[in-house]
Amino acid sequence: MGLRRKALFLDRDGVINHEVGYLHATEDVRWVEGIFELCRAAVGLGYQLVVVTNQAGIARGMYTEAQFEKLMAWMREEFVKQGVGLDAVYFCPFHPEHGVGKYKREHDDRKPGTGMLRRAARELRVELGASVMVGDRCTDVAAANAAGLRRAFLLAGTETEGCKGEYATVTTLHQVQEWLVVAAAASADEVATGEADVDGALESPGDSSGELG
Repeated sequence: MGLRRKALFLDRDGVINHEVGYLHATEDVRWVEGIFELCRAAVGLGYQLVVVTNQAGIARGMYTEAQFEKLMAWMREEFVKQGVGLDAVYFCPFHPEHGVGKYKREHDDRKPGTGMLRRAARELRVELGASVMVGDRCTDVAAANAAGLRRAFLLAGTETEGCKGEYATVTTLHQVQEWLVVAAAASADEVATGEADVDGALESPGDSSGELG
């Protein structure tokens, strides 16, 4: 059996960079601690790196698609400088309520819709059932669950309450990296019979990170 093509799906704001409110300028980028280490580890384990991000700032007219693309080109260059490249960036510029002009509409690409994940499955030949999502909002969890991803991680700090669905809460990206390493090392039989040992990689004395929501 050949290796499955899997992806590490990453939300952008709140996961790759700190949330600053409608980010569109390079000088405002502050990287989330551990993002480059996580991505290097993921690539080493056979994951493609795919950004999937809602961009309501475009919909609201706060910045343009061209400005978003320019910022992402710069961010991709910064990733390369850190020894890792992003395989794809998908974004949704629409908002059903606050969009202006052509951007005011429903769209399946907007998380919790699964459009961006399914596009990656088609265009990159990614197997969603072998893939992982890291997000900081319940919409990320919902999209991952609806698309049938193997695991969804919620980076604590943005959501003040728990989310519906299945996910593991983490406080650092290093915890996601640990899970990926343990999951890769687990045999196919162990994974097929349950992920208790894999999920145990998230647990540490005195905290509840990694518990399913």
